[in-house]
Amino acid sequence: QVQLVESGGGLVQPGGSLRLSCAASGSILSLNAMGWYRQAPGKQRELVATITSGGSTNYADSVKGRFTISRDNAKNTVYLQMNSLKPEDMAVYYCKADLVRAGTYRLDNYWGRGTQVTVSS
Repeated sequence: QVQLVESGGGLVQPGGSLRLSCAASGSILSLNAMGWYRQAPGKQRELVATITSGGSTNYADSVKGRFTISRDNAKNTVYLQMNSLKPEDMAVYYCKADLVRAGTYRLDNYWGRGTQVTVSS
């Protein structure tokens, strides 16, 4: 079964940095676009950044210039480098992957369980 597991969350002071990782495992035929989303308490889940299999990236306006998404296709892993963190970045961060599972012929969306990012002094 396909799983996405996030890691790297934690507590950081404003202006600090964190690097999130998300590793996909299981019977994956093709791992296509991957991305990071976040959800703060009482708020709608929102897109943070995406990256295609070819390396094209897209960022929410609120994180442009501060966050960088990247991937290692050999490791089936996507990363989110977060710099200059602000209190408004505090949320649960979720990894999302668009992939084709072995034995299927369709693109499906998979989600990780999330990792908490807390920005506080």
